[in-house]
Amino acid sequence: MRSVTAGPTRPAPLPAAQRLRRGGLLLAIAAAACSAGAEPIGEVDTVFKLIGPDHKIVVEAYDDPKVSGVTCYVSRAKTGGLKGAFGLAEDKAEASIACRQVGPIAFAQPLPKQEEVFSERQSILFKRLRIVRMVDAKRNALVYLTYSERVIEGSPQNSVTAVPVDRGTAIPLR
Repeated sequence: MRSVTAGPTRPAPLPAAQRLRRGGLLLAIAAAACSAGAEPIGEVDTVFKLIGPDHKIVVEAYDDPKVSGVTCYVSRAKTGGLKGAFGLAEDKAEASIACRQVGPIAFAQPLPKQEEVFSERQSILFKRLRIVRMVDAKRNALVYLTYSERVIEGSPQNSVTAVPVDRGTAIPLR
């Protein structure tokens, strides 16, 4: 006698509460991935290019991932033309930074004395824009430095800004 099977069985549907938790988790992961990068604020064209996008200066906002209430605004050159359109251009090393308190300052965890908080590719292989946070414990301030780094030779061009923290709020150090 042969047994007859009805075909592949489907798993039972998840209860509504479990589906909501999974959906919420996926949304939280997506939001964290989006907040890790730069948020475009604006841009101005500097050189007209007949083919491809124009050269421009872009302004982007970066929220400090470990210090809520602090946002850094970075302006930098973005190369256009055909190389820029295909992501093959190397952007200039010049960048400017201004970090500001945009809300109540709070610390998610103790901070190291110095830490890279953002890094973004500026060329296909060799160049990165970096933002480093340093803690000035004596003055109760957060200092942010931006610079460009290359694999072989970096650039001494840099920009620095500081955010004073109220003396009533101690900066927790590791």
